Amino acid sequence: MTTRYAYGSPVATDPERVFDDLAGVAARVRRNLEAEIAESAEELPPDEAPAGQISRFAHEERARVLEAGVAGLEKMAAHRADEIDEDEYFGVEAIVLLEGRPAILVQGQNFGVQDGDWSVLEAGRDAIRESIARVGRVEVTGHPSLDWVGTAFQVGPRTVMTNRHVAVEFSRAEDAGWSFQQGMSARVDPGEELATDPVVAGPPAYEVTEVLGIHPDVDMALLRIAPPDGAALPTPLAVAADAPADVPGRPVYVVGYPAWDGRRNEPESMRRIFMDIYNVKRLQPGTATEFTSGERVMKHDCSTLGGNSGSPVFDLTDHRVLGLHFGGRYRLGNFAVPLWELVDDPLLQRAEVNWV
Repeated sequence: MTTRYAYGSPVATDPERVFDDLAGVAARVRRNLEAEIAESAEELPPDEAPAGQISRFAHEERARVLEAGVAGLEKMAAHRADEIDEDEYFGVEAIVLLEGRPAILVQGQNFGVQDGDWSVLEAGRDAIRESIARVGRVEVTGHPSLDWVGTAFQVGPRTVMTNRHVAVEFSRAEDAGWSFQQGMSARVDPGEELATDPVVAGPPAYEVTEVLGIHPDVDMALLRIAPPDGAALPTPLAVAADAPADVPGRPVYVVGYPAWDGRRNEPESMRRIFMDIYNVKRLQPGTATEFTSGERVMKHDCSTLGGNSGSPVFDLTDHRVLGLHFGGRYRLGNFAVPLWELVDDPLLQRAEVNWV
């Protein structure tokens, strides 16, 4: 079945490819909406009324969009896609983004229980939590306009990986290597979550002590890190030393810090996925969509934004790091460096990458 509409999503997805059971998704979203409406029917105390009214209006608008999307999915399931109107298209897209390619908040180095297709995350919760703990936000001091610049993840005993375009914000080429720009420093903070109530203390941040190297051919940088007060660093992530079978269609997930990115993505699409909460840690599941051996690019459709630069792309099957996310293009999808293609690379050998 070929759809005649184009979504405004920052990732190249469509309902038939994302969902196995369109009618089942429609029924689940409808049930969740009915539960939300029942819970929100109580009168608010007078001192909470103004803020509550704003919140209720936002929830009512979200419910209206999703109800239209349910109607659109039901028509698609009944092979009546030609009857879907503009509001229903908009609502279907919202369901694709919120249900099919969610950006799940991480709190306390954990994530909430997921319904539907992504309930499969539950089986891998312990391993995913281990993945989450080894990903951090790259924060800088002394930068003229930024206090953080991307994401990094631990790949060696004292090494993290990120993008070249992240590292050049605080480093510069010097003689045969790289050094910090004058007056600047960096650290990798594996916390930086949306605060819980009560606030849960996160893991310690790691100082970046050296720019080990910036790759000459792909968008990659390796940084040395040191824990505070001589504490031990975690065990590094397992990085795929070989290609998994059947890369296209393989379930994957990204962990990182999506930031507002109006230059590359349509604002309403971002609001539907991220609910105007940015710069904090998220778990972003999706699918690997394309890979050609020797081209050093793997595509995926996880819902990422600019702050995800330097994020790891994990295989949901064995939780090895398959790729280094480095960017995306509106309506086309996202791009990562397939790391197994660099297993013999001298820079990665010097970084003592934990190949598995």
